[in-house]
Amino acid sequence: MRKSAGRAWRCFARDARGSEIAEFAMVVPLLFMFLMAIFWFGQAFRIYGTLTQASRAGARAAVAPTCATCGTPATTPTQNAVAAVTSAMTASHLSTAQLQPLVSWTPPALCKCGTNCTPVGCDPLATINACVQPNVQLSSPATAPGGMGTCGTPVSMRYKYPFHFSIPFTNLDLNTIQLPGQAQMRAETQ
Repeated sequence: MRKSAGRAWRCFARDARGSEIAEFAMVVPLLFMFLMAIFWFGQAFRIYGTLTQASRAGARAAVAPTCATCGTPATTPTQNAVAAVTSAMTASHLSTAQLQPLVSWTPPALCKCGTNCTPVGCDPLATINACVQPNVQLSSPATAPGGMGTCGTPVSMRYKYPFHFSIPFTNLDLNTIQLPGQAQMRAETQ
């Protein structure tokens, strides 16, 4: 009985010759790299969705009419937008400190409503690195229905997403990716 069991193992070892182990050693790192790429892309997509939702909430808060009889201190549209963006990002466990400074990216160039294209920069009242441009022309009068342009407020930002994916002998480490978040809302009282 012992001879037949030993003989069977020797035949198995002789037939396989370690090819399964070599194939396994080649496939497992590729599979691991593929799974890590799925994880990193999923995290980036989650953050991108959060940024889009936060900028949409900020633009909505900036254009909403304020309550003059509520007894609360008057706030500007930019302060409303910043509060909404901060709230949405905090709810998703994202830090507003990761928002890129405005010097590292170019905000959209838009014109002030009711003027002959006076450029509007980002509102300096924004306490986070988000660009809030209140009361700007969102569409040109020539392309808007009825010949009137649409006024509103856009909110845009860039988020620093650290993407570290290093494999020996390769250069796949992208260090940091800037994920965009941008939304605009038409002013409710025109």
